[in-house]
Amino acid sequence: MLTLTLGVATGSAVADWPLGRGDAQATGSTDVRLPENLVVKWEFSADEPVDAPPVVVGDRVFIADIAGMVYALSAADGQEIWRLATDIGFAGGPAVDGDLLVIGDLDGKVYGVDTETGKLRWTQDVGGEIGADAAFFDGRVLIASQDGNLYSLSRETGTLGWTYETSDQIQCSPSIAGDRTFLGGCDGNLHTVAIGDGKSSVEPLPLGGPTGSTPAILGDRAFLPIMDGAVIAIDWKKNQELWRHVDSDRPQEYRTSPAVSGNTLVVVSQNRQVDALDVETGEPRWRYTLRRRADASPVIAGDDVWIASTDGRLTRLSLADGEERWQFEIRGQFTSGPAIVDGKLLIADSRGIVRCFAAP
Repeated sequence: MLTLTLGVATGSAVADWPLGRGDAQATGSTDVRLPENLVVKWEFSADEPVDAPPVVVGDRVFIADIAGMVYALSAADGQEIWRLATDIGFAGGPAVDGDLLVIGDLDGKVYGVDTETGKLRWTQDVGGEIGADAAFFDGRVLIASQDGNLYSLSRETGTLGWTYETSDQIQCSPSIAGDRTFLGGCDGNLHTVAIGDGKSSVEPLPLGGPTGSTPAILGDRAFLPIMDGAVIAIDWKKNQELWRHVDSDRPQEYRTSPAVSGNTLVVVSQNRQVDALDVETGEPRWRYTLRRRADASPVIAGDDVWIASTDGRLTRLSLADGEERWQFEIRGQFTSGPAIVDGKLLIADSRGIVRCFAAP
C-alpha cells in the first residue's frame, strides 16, 4: 500500500547532486568549495534512520529511510514538501533524473516517482535486494540487484528491457562512461556492459577478489577497491589493469567507494585509514587515521575531502596533504556520505536527522 502526504515549502534554485556519488561517473567529487566556517542552517527528522546519502536537484532534497518512506524537502529551509510511504524499507538511496526519482527496495521492487508531486508513476519487480542507487542513460534506468543481475528499465514506464547476468551479488551502483556501464561484482570481476543491448563489451576483468564498491570513472580509467585489500586502476578502454595498491604494513579492507578528482584518488578502509593515492601511479600521498571506521564513502569538494564516520564525526581534510581543517560531532553515527551543492553540505545520520551546513 502506498500513501502520499503533501507539505508546504519554499526555496531558491541550487546546483545538483542527483546521484549518491554525485554524477554518472560516480566520482564522488565536485568543484564546489564550501565556506571555511560552517554552521547548521536547518535540520529535518525522518521517521526512521537514513542509510543512504541525500540527493539534491533544483530546490529540493530527496531522502529515503530504512522503513520505506521517501521524502522531498526544501533545500532552503528543510521543510517537508511531500512524503511517499511504501511497504518495504530501503538500503540504497534515491536517484533523480529531471522530474523522475527512482529507488529500489529490499524486496527488489523499483519505484518511479514524480519529483514534483511525489506521486507514483510506475513500479517494477526485478527480484533480489537492491542496495545501491540507480543510474540513467538515454531513456533507460539502470539498477543492479543482489540477485546478481543488472536491469535496464524504461524511464517512462518501468518496463523491463534487457538483463545482464553475473555469477554473484551486485552491491554497487552502475557507473557510466560513454555508452558503457561498469559494475564491480562480488564475483571478483569488473564488468563492462554496452548500455544499448546489455551485452558485455569485453570479457569481465578479474580483480583478485570480490567488491561491493561502485567504480569511479575519470577519463579512460576506472578505479575501485576490492574487499581483500587492494585498490586497482584499470584502463577501461583496453580492459587492462594499470596499477594495484596494497598497504605494505597491514592489508586494508575496503567496503566503500572511492572518490577521485584531478590527480588524487581517496579511499577509506575498515581499518580507519583514509588514504590519498596518486592517480597515475597508485603511490600513497598521505594518510589520515580516524578514531572509528567510516562506513560512508569519501567525498571531494574543491580542495577538501569530507569523511563521515561511525563515531558521529564529520571531518574536513585538505586534499593536498590530509591536514584536518574542521570537524563537527553529533550524538549518533554517520553511515552515509554527504551531498555538496552551491555552498551547502547535506548529510543524514543513523537517527534519521538530515542536516544542512552552510556559511553563518
